[in-house]
Amino acid sequence: MVTFRLLLAISTIKRWPMLQLYINNAFLNGDLHEEVYMTLPKGLIVPSSTCAGPLVCKLHKSIYGLKQSSRQWYRKLSDALIAEGFTQSQTDYTLFTRGHDQHFIALLVYVDDIIITSPNIQNLQHLQASLHKQFRLKALGTLKYFLSFEIARSTTGLFLSQRQYTLQLLEGTGYLGSKPSCTPMEPRLKLSAETGELLTDPTQYRRLIGRLLYLTLSRPDITYSVHCLSQFMLAPRTPHLQAIHHLLQYLKGTPGQGLLYSPTSSLHLRGFSDSDWASYPNTRRSTTGFCIFISDSLVSWRTKKQPTISQSSAEAEYRALAATASEITWLQYLLRDLHVLNNTLTFIYCDNSSAIHITNNPTFHERTKHIELDCHFIRDKIRDSSIRLIPISSHLQLADAFTKALPSTALNSHISKMTVHNIYSPS
Repeated sequence: MVTFRLLLAISTIKRWPMLQLYINNAFLNGDLHEEVYMTLPKGLIVPSSTCAGPLVCKLHKSIYGLKQSSRQWYRKLSDALIAEGFTQSQTDYTLFTRGHDQHFIALLVYVDDIIITSPNIQNLQHLQASLHKQFRLKALGTLKYFLSFEIARSTTGLFLSQRQYTLQLLEGTGYLGSKPSCTPMEPRLKLSAETGELLTDPTQYRRLIGRLLYLTLSRPDITYSVHCLSQFMLAPRTPHLQAIHHLLQYLKGTPGQGLLYSPTSSLHLRGFSDSDWASYPNTRRSTTGFCIFISDSLVSWRTKKQPTISQSSAEAEYRALAATASEITWLQYLLRDLHVLNNTLTFIYCDNSSAIHITNNPTFHERTKHIELDCHFIRDKIRDSSIRLIPISSHLQLADAFTKALPSTALNSHISKMTVHNIYSPS
């Protein structure tokens, strides 16, 4: 999904057209390279045979329901694209690219849904005709709806949202007519795995978490709340269910909220990194939060519990910086595959001066000798001038929204700077 959002941002900035293709019966295109047998389908009548055992069918082609179907279809599609001159990205295997400059084409595939973009619409039409000769595909025209994502394009930019998905979620849970709340989670709410009465049937809770996790792909404002609530799926309790109901009330007030990508942006990466030290009362582990922009377009964000216990807030911030630098490095490789030259320095904004000092000064051995070596690679990034740390005030730290529940004023201020808007709200 990060690649998908990055491709949307780049095509908006460069004003490239985007088309969508759908492969009919994709899994039936796969070839089998091994002997596979299946029992006779129900209702199939065959003449009596002299065989002692039951009759079976030998498959010559892949079918739906076969464990190998998805792998064989992906191999068939990959071979066809490589034969067309495409190169498979080593950063993201679902991304294929071909050509340079005006003949450049980027193709992103998700099972049987394909997105293609290029500076020249004729290149896309030729590719579409070529693929149609090999597969039965349906040309869906300009990209408007992809995997429940709604894409609206105008001269002011591209808007990405999951409004219909959100309304279906609210209707299915009975919260379509509920009273809206102004925050996804109460700022001072402390959830515990041991407080409250256990739910007699946790199935509904787990189903809601699964649907909300998919909604976070276009809603950074609810990412932290869903992350916190997903940790109690094993044994959810009454306070956890009440917190989910509060989150659904927040969605009731903002069903059409999404990301706005501006065409006037530049192709410059920048990130915000933050952590909340010992935020989990049961394990005393810290929270890592970051968000990464390509200019003003938000393409990647994450809320994650740190794998080990940090001994200080500076150490927690240092681990968060390492995670942010790792994601930025991956995005730099992805931009290279998309032939986007980014010669400018990448900035990471951090509000902890001690963590910045540890990063820039490798002589602080006593403070950092217990930290895993993979966290120290950010020092190499600082040394080779590919990343630069910038101090920032805490109230301007956008990644704060991914490490703790914020009051409505701070949350609205942060998400507006992330270009999260609701184009359906009355003006």
